[in-house]
Amino acid sequence: MGTVLGPGDSTLARTGSDHVRAWFASDGVTQASEKELDHRLDRMAREFLQAREASTDISLAELAGYFRESRVPEEPADLKAYLSALAEPVVRHSTHTASPRFIGHMTSALPYFVRPLSKLVTALNQNMVKSETAKALTPLERQALAMMHRLVFGCPDEFYEKHQDDHGSTLGAVVSGGTVANMTALWCARNAALGPVEGFAGVEQEGLAAGLRAHGHTGAVVLASSLAHYSVQKSADLLGLGSRGLVKVPTGPDGRLDLPELRRVLHDCRRARQRVIAVVGVAGTTDTGAIDPLPEMAEIASEAGVHFHVDAAWAGPLLFSEEHRHRLAGIERADSVTMDGHKQLYLPMGIGMVFLRDPELARCIEKQARYIVRPRSVDLGKRALEGSRPAMALFLHAALSLIGRRGYGALIDEGIRKTRYLAGEVRRRPDFELLTDPVINIVVYRHVPARWRPKAWAPADNAALNAHNERLQKAQRRAGRTFVSRTTLDHTRYGQTLSIVGLRAVLANPLTTESDIDAVLEDQAAVAQSLAN
Repeated sequence: MGTVLGPGDSTLARTGSDHVRAWFASDGVTQASEKELDHRLDRMAREFLQAREASTDISLAELAGYFRESRVPEEPADLKAYLSALAEPVVRHSTHTASPRFIGHMTSALPYFVRPLSKLVTALNQNMVKSETAKALTPLERQALAMMHRLVFGCPDEFYEKHQDDHGSTLGAVVSGGTVANMTALWCARNAALGPVEGFAGVEQEGLAAGLRAHGHTGAVVLASSLAHYSVQKSADLLGLGSRGLVKVPTGPDGRLDLPELRRVLHDCRRARQRVIAVVGVAGTTDTGAIDPLPEMAEIASEAGVHFHVDAAWAGPLLFSEEHRHRLAGIERADSVTMDGHKQLYLPMGIGMVFLRDPELARCIEKQARYIVRPRSVDLGKRALEGSRPAMALFLHAALSLIGRRGYGALIDEGIRKTRYLAGEVRRRPDFELLTDPVINIVVYRHVPARWRPKAWAPADNAALNAHNERLQKAQRRAGRTFVSRTTLDHTRYGQTLSIVGLRAVLANPLTTESDIDAVLEDQAAVAQSLAN
């Protein structure tokens, strides 16, 4: 194979300015050299993706040794040499999130069309903050958001005909992830709750302290399940409520928010003259996949005149499944909904979404500038937290078109079927204990050696079991053959509440088979035996 031309090659680097220009000019690299570069990168990606192991067994400390130098190189490196240098420490030792035996996190294999599309997205280099820098991608993103909005809220045709491309309407926003999506939803909720009144221009202009005084409140809070994602706490902090401004409502043994407790907390907030900015329901907790009682929460929030937000970052795509969409009943009554593209929409990292039932709600966070995002523009950046951002909506648009509603439904159904298989295997094997009945496609269980089985309920033995399962998960991760994560559940079990360390498996990867699931359990049993020895 010939040399890949690029800056650093003598043919291009005759002067410093020629060298720099060559990286940007379309004729800076020959067509043959570009094809060779594409081939080299594609081969590196394919070799990486074909690995079945979850990771290599190199330690983080060893990896850090490759990256000690902190001085910027004075002279440019040859591109071929740089890629070769990347291959060993970076590509080879990256976590194989697409591996069918990496079933510990909400990250999975991607459809193959994402890879060539990513090259197109990079080449186009559109900035979605403004239509002048994203002329064609702006209506494409609006269309993708309208498709997803219809999936969530099911509004009639005339609603989308009116609002999809109207500069005054915002059906939602594509953001960099679920955290920013939750933040955006709660930002809208805060500004709407503490909006303008006589003598007060609104919290957006005058700040939180002035807003509370003007509206006669002593404070402001967000109510959410104790199992809500930590991004809700981040949002409370950034919106000026403070971390204590997130009031965590207890959950029941099934991981779902306790409705009587929610009513009690709402009542207490009213008595203390605290403004409840939003009630947050979770559709798919990160620990167990539990789904809060959304219809009842929607009713309670409506009666209290409070914004109802649903964090459906994980479970939102159940709406594609005819068999399982009923589990999200009530989500259509939410005021805002979060979904995360890199989870069960099988999109690359960097795609989150927030959807708004009221297309005028986002006006309360609108920002403008004379050189950009002007008042009557269709610019997407004027009602969003982030400004400049890439055209990641192209991946969403492509997936909705190429996978479709039925395709996504089949993926969801199969993931839940494999979850039931894993739960059944855990029940069948005497050295494992199922800690929760899976709601959708997350299984939490633990390894219980024979010597602890008769007394697993005793606090001292439970503590020893916790330490054992923590060691097991770490040893499994270091070995790199398979992977599950771990979590800690405050579990009502054996007639008492125990803090239990559990092994957490996420069954979403379309490539994972029943034999892969068996391999994960057998690997854990082998690791446990080696620890005992």
